[in-house]
Amino acid sequence: MTIQKENFFHKVYAIVRQIPEGRVSTYGAIGKNLGSAKSARMVGWALNNCPSDVPAHRVVNQKGLLTGKIHFEGINLMQQLLENEGLVIENNQIIDLEKYLWEPSCFTQ
Repeated sequence: MTIQKENFFHKVYAIVRQIPEGRVSTYGAIGKNLGSAKSARMVGWALNNCPSDVPAHRVVNQKGLLTGKIHFEGINLMQQLLENEGLVIENNQIIDLEKYLWEPSCFTQ
């Protein structure tokens, strides 16, 4: 991994660690916060094999779909983790996303 990618990944991890329990953010919001509005896929890639202390289950796509669930053990682990935090999910999508959405205000490392 190049130093530039590694640095981006570490910044993604730092933001995701700030997402409060019971809230979610989006790949795009995290990328935008890092100054790279079109890097949603790169944010997702960073979370594929992230450290265990990064709550990657709290990151969803812009419509609240659990698109990252394939990277968790078992077929429903991501959904179970979110439901344990109080979110309501139907058909792999967060119901009332706006209620749970957390927007990173500014990146601080």
